[in-house]
Amino acid sequence: MTSILDDIKHQLGITEAETAFDTDIIIGINTAFSTLTQLGVGDQIGFQITGKDNQWAEFYTDARLNPIRTYVFLKTKLVFDPPTTGFATDAMQRQIQELEYRLNVVADYG
Repeated sequence: MTSILDDIKHQLGITEAETAFDTDIIIGINTAFSTLTQLGVGDQIGFQITGKDNQWAEFYTDARLNPIRTYVFLKTKLVFDPPTTGFATDAMQRQIQELEYRLNVVADYG
């Protein structure tokens, strides 16, 4: 598995070496993990990252939960670097809603 922070930074178009935005990105990532916990995905006590050493395997190992990566990216993108058009924002929000539903189903029936 790979670093959660580095993966999300890569998807946001930020290199691993650029650390100026790490705190802002970590806040977005942890917000997404908080929502996942409320949806019943992951450990009931919650999960948060503190830096680049946190790996995806710390949160999940079940391959059925792989959409978590996309979900965390989309939620972080909306907080950190939202789209400039309402159409793009709406599309991202619809994708987030679908992922929330699907991840919740896996968590409920896993």
